[in-house]
Amino acid sequence: VRSLLLAALLGALGAGGTELTLELPDSAQRCFHQELESGTKITLDYQVISGGHYDVDCYVEDPNGKTIYQETKKQYDSFSHHTELKGVYTFCFSNEFSTFSHKIVYFDFQVGDEPPILPDMNNRGTALTQLESACVTIHEMLNAVIDSQTHYRLREAQDRSRAEELNGRVSYWSVGETLILFVVSIGQVVLLKSFFTEKRPSSSGAGT
Repeated sequence: VRSLLLAALLGALGAGGTELTLELPDSAQRCFHQELESGTKITLDYQVISGGHYDVDCYVEDPNGKTIYQETKKQYDSFSHHTELKGVYTFCFSNEFSTFSHKIVYFDFQVGDEPPILPDMNNRGTALTQLESACVTIHEMLNAVIDSQTHYRLREAQDRSRAEELNGRVSYWSVGETLILFVVSIGQVVLLKSFFTEKRPSSSGAGT
């Protein structure tokens, strides 16, 4: 019984969904397509990890081309929807408003409701046993751990990107200050040298 419950628990953790980190160049757009049945629940979570002001445009279209979700210049957001039509749904990320900022975007696209970890769990007439209740609790805690790990992983990647960007700016500023210091030092030496340089009279002036 324990092995069956553990297998059901592990199987539920792998419920249908896609996680992807994509590279979004400046003035570019990336679209994804998914064929869905009517009445299917979809959930889209996304977050910009690095680039520019950490914002991106996002929209979702149904099979008829109708926009069912659209947001502009968002750092992160979540969208849930129950499909009304059968067909290919499209969701796109756009960086067309930026002419020089390169973006990295993470998204998690979930399709359908998570299946129960136990057979006929929603239609049972009896209460769960102690072992089954423990499995359900463990499953919920594992889901919370996975969500927390994803959240902190994205925060760590975002903070690292900002730190690297700040380090690059400090390095360029230091190089610029060093060059300016050399130019000023050389200019001061040349200027002081000109003060103490003896000017000899010209030969034509001496002859007259």
